[in-house]
Amino acid sequence: MRATPLRWWRRQKRLRLLLIAAAAVAVLQQQLLWHRPPRLLELRQASASSGPAALSLRFSRPIQASSVTTSSKLQPPLPFTIQGEGNPLLLLPAVGARIEQPLELRLAGRDKRGLSLPTQRWFWDPRPDLLAVVPVDGGEQVRLLTASGAWTPLTPVWPAITQSVALGDGSGLGLVSRNQQGEHQVWKLELKRNHLTRRSSDLGSARAGRLQPFSTHAYVFASLSSNASGDLLVQAAAQALGPEPPQEEVVLWERGGSRRSLGLDPRGPIALVPQGGAMIVPESDGLALRTLPPRPARRQLLPGSRDLSSFRPVGGRPLPPRHWPDFRRSLELVEPAQAPKTLWLGQEALLASACSRGGDRVWALLLDGIEQPVLTVLALSRDGGERRQRLLGWELEPGTGLSYDPTTDRLLLALRPLQLPAPALGSSRAEPQAGLIDATSLELTMLKGPVRQVSWLPPG
Repeated sequence: MRATPLRWWRRQKRLRLLLIAAAAVAVLQQQLLWHRPPRLLELRQASASSGPAALSLRFSRPIQASSVTTSSKLQPPLPFTIQGEGNPLLLLPAVGARIEQPLELRLAGRDKRGLSLPTQRWFWDPRPDLLAVVPVDGGEQVRLLTASGAWTPLTPVWPAITQSVALGDGSGLGLVSRNQQGEHQVWKLELKRNHLTRRSSDLGSARAGRLQPFSTHAYVFASLSSNASGDLLVQAAAQALGPEPPQEEVVLWERGGSRRSLGLDPRGPIALVPQGGAMIVPESDGLALRTLPPRPARRQLLPGSRDLSSFRPVGGRPLPPRHWPDFRRSLELVEPAQAPKTLWLGQEALLASACSRGGDRVWALLLDGIEQPVLTVLALSRDGGERRQRLLGWELEPGTGLSYDPTTDRLLLALRPLQLPAPALGSSRAEPQAGLIDATSLELTMLKGPVRQVSWLPPG
């Protein structure tokens, strides 16, 4: 049945009214959104390469960076800069500023039209946690140093923990345990930490989460490395049947849980480059920089008798020690498209090194003497400056290194009291302890309690 002209006209009128109403609602919504103040959508810790402490700010619309600088404050008072154009922005405390306690951030600013961002109040602790492998009844355990100075456990007790590696994004730990039969197991421990909250009472140290085994197989040995993306490189060898040598495998255990077999045959422990995407592989003729999949395969070789001591955080450039035919050692800084720059050359043994974010400051541990060995911390600057401080009465715990925290400007290491003459057979040696060195004054402070290994856990 065909509609009459009157009914057709009424339908058209209702349709026009609906279209007009929809347009009016759209205009009203547009006006409301136009006059609505900007909102903070995300506030998170930025990657370590951005600076010693950095926050990434993302808003509902572009914000004037200059207005954030002038309207925002950090307490205790701390100078900072805002980098970026509009959205997102990066908040960076001034280079060289020491952060020795949690910060209160009052965040404010205006968008491009002058509308004010509602003032936000946040509490932020960008300092890393201090972790240690400590001896306990029944074996060893990873523990965390709390603000009160007590050690709180994070892992089960194993007969031994041969390696503990903090994941570069702060999300957890890579661990190698050893049982009483000498068999090794690889684990990943998830960690959770409240380092950025709306209430100061919610700030806290890392807490243990899920403990995940890498494999059900036992290994003859295992070595781990991590990068800022939270990937974990597992280099392990399983015992082969019969007279065959142990079968080594190199697997990249990625942050998301997937695994990639890399099919390498290295001549020593592999180290992931901090920024991700590459690794340093010891080879028979030097150190090779290799890309990680899925990036196209590339290889660059640094020839000579060199080891890997540490990385420069920005750019991931290595600091390799070099061994010379006349028994001297040197520490070099590798720059793109340039010959390695010698930072130090001498007769002492080079035990460990650490580097600031941009490579402007480098620290090294040197050992000199045989009957009366002397441990020295050496501070080097890019312009050739050099300072030394003897650590009399101490020796570096074998198998451990030196690590730098730029937020508090401190170096972390494990030191054992030096015993001269050496203890007699069957007598016990003094236990190693965690030591903190002020990276500017080189003053040493020892922490109470025995340790086996020490490391920083970034806030992530």
